[in-house]
Amino acid sequence: MNKRFALGVLAYLLPTFALGYVWHLLLFKDCYQSLSIYRPDVVIPLGFSSMVIQSVLFAWIYDRGIVPTSASLSSRIIRYALLGALLSWSFTTLAVGAKHMMSSVPRFMVIETAFTAVQWLMVAPLTAFAFGSWPAGRARAAT
Repeated sequence: MNKRFALGVLAYLLPTFALGYVWHLLLFKDCYQSLSIYRPDVVIPLGFSSMVIQSVLFAWIYDRGIVPTSASLSSRIIRYALLGALLSWSFTTLAVGAKHMMSSVPRFMVIETAFTAVQWLMVAPLTAFAFGSWPAGRARAAT
C-alpha cells in the first residue's frame, strides 16, 4: 500500500470513527435511544471493523475513479462527496430504516441523513488532500 493510499484510508477512517462516536453515542444519544434502534451495549470493535473495510474500499474508489480524471479540485471533491454519500446513505440509512425495528423511521432517516452529509463534508476534502489533489500537493507528488 503506498503512502497516499494509506493516507486516503485514514482520511475516511479517522473522521468517520470520531464523528460516528460523538454523533451516535454522545451528541444525539437520547435521540437514538428514543428511536429504540441500538442495543444498550454497542459493540464498538464491530463498528470500527466495518469502518476499516469501508475506508479501504472508499480509498480504492477515489484512487481508481476520481484521481485519473482531469476535473478541477472542487469538482473532484463534489463528485466524490456525492458518490460516497449516496453509497453510504444507501447502506447506513435506507437499508437500516427498511429492516430494523424502530420507533420512527422518518426521524431515523432525518438524523442519519444529516450524519451522512456531515461525514462526507469532512471526508471528501480530506481524501483529496491525502491523495495530493490540492495544487501544492500535486506539485510535491510530481517531484
